[in-house]
Amino acid sequence: MAEHTTAWIAHAGRSGTAAFTAERLPVPELRPHDLLVRVRAVSVNPVDTKVLKRLGDGESTQLGYDAAGVVEAVGAQASGFAVGDEVYYAGDVSRPGSNAELHAVDARIVAHKPRNLDWAEAAALPLTTITAWESLFDKFRLNAESRGALLVVGGAGGVGSVLIQLAKALTGVTVIATASRDESRAWVRDLGADAVVGHRNLRDEVAAVAPDGVRWIFSSFTAGNLDDYQHLLQPFGEIVAIDDDPGPLGALKTKAISFHWEYMFARIIHETPDVAEQGRLLARTAELVEQGRIRTTLTRTLAGLSPDTLAEAHEVLRSGSAVGKLAITLD
Repeated sequence: MAEHTTAWIAHAGRSGTAAFTAERLPVPELRPHDLLVRVRAVSVNPVDTKVLKRLGDGESTQLGYDAAGVVEAVGAQASGFAVGDEVYYAGDVSRPGSNAELHAVDARIVAHKPRNLDWAEAAALPLTTITAWESLFDKFRLNAESRGALLVVGGAGGVGSVLIQLAKALTGVTVIATASRDESRAWVRDLGADAVVGHRNLRDEVAAVAPDGVRWIFSSFTAGNLDDYQHLLQPFGEIVAIDDDPGPLGALKTKAISFHWEYMFARIIHETPDVAEQGRLLARTAELVEQGRIRTTLTRTLAGLSPDTLAEAHEVLRSGSAVGKLAITLD
């Protein structure tokens, strides 16, 4: 096996292509539960831009929190995988990311890649799928018998695009998704949303399709929306938020509304006893994809991981115009 690998490093305080450099680094040493994966495609997520933004002057890091590739080596305590297996995963924000030719990842948060997806299509799914799955089934505790209205704020985004599909495939809830542009409205309808509303007049538009209110809200954009959420939610309703600063929560008290944070890296960075749940839910998602019940949310692919393609992907994320997910292949 090679002693070195190429990794793409992100640098604080730089812009455009200059923010990323290709560097030769030692092949990662495996921890007992690790797999060494030859990465074939990665996807970009808002967490990439957030981590880069938080770096201090002169600091650098290896980003990448979605990948699909081939297992090259298996750690002493890793199980369920063999050399040559095709896998997909979201990785661990506390370790070097997947923007590399060879990447070490804990096998417990990895699953075999859906067989009917190519590398880019598979790499688009893990982080957003884990976030959506934990929101619906760990936080909201939904199941096949669940009924009621679920509002998905940010329906055309990466997480919303998976969450809509999971909710329609595995629960009985009515899904109302927010989207403003013609392209994004068509996208969420095609994914299965029962109704689509705009962001600007949220309270009135949701009330028009759900006059009795909603039971659950998944929120990608919470700041500034809590007053509307409080009016739209039924008593004892619930919110799951994935953004960073929701604002004061006191207005939720009179309806006894529950507020949940979702952070899909929590299991792996804290080594929780159920850390392997992430691998299992990705395996279940792969089955759903192979059955045609869930589809990839990939909408754009860039060829060849490089400073140029990374800079382009980050600019797309910062623009806020992305529908679905963007992936970069290593070929």
